[in-house]
Amino acid sequence: MASSFNRVILAGNMTRDPESRALPSGQPLTKFSLAINRTYTTKDGEKREEVTYVDIDAFGKQAEVIAKYCTKGSGILVEGRLKQDSWDDKKTGEKRSKLGVILENFTFIGGRAPGGAPEGGDGPAPRSGGARGGASSAPSSDIPEDDVPF
Repeated sequence: MASSFNRVILAGNMTRDPESRALPSGQPLTKFSLAINRTYTTKDGEKREEVTYVDIDAFGKQAEVIAKYCTKGSGILVEGRLKQDSWDDKKTGEKRSKLGVILENFTFIGGRAPGGAPEGGDGPAPRSGGARGGASSAPSSDIPEDDVPF
């Protein structure tokens, strides 16, 4: 049997403000939901849009950075792995399960939030938290933002 591969890459917007807390071990945990839009045309030529909602869990330094810089509507690209949670429904006693994503890396996407707060990867805000949990800042430059061609 071949090895398994569990990798997912998603880009979308946060559906609500991230929720942060600390685990009993003291490790930070931030939970948020991502809305991923898909626009398509039916065979009759009608344009339609579908939205998929995915719950994301971030841990460590990455969790802290996301909680600090993101709010509802923030754009983010997430790399991670699928994880299935299972439990017994207390009301019905039935087995329940849900797929979610454990964040391993991310990049802010989009521009600046209202009021100039950094939201995207185009300013001095942290751009990405690596798989090891470290967050890096975009390098500072003496070139004014208006002179950057992209």
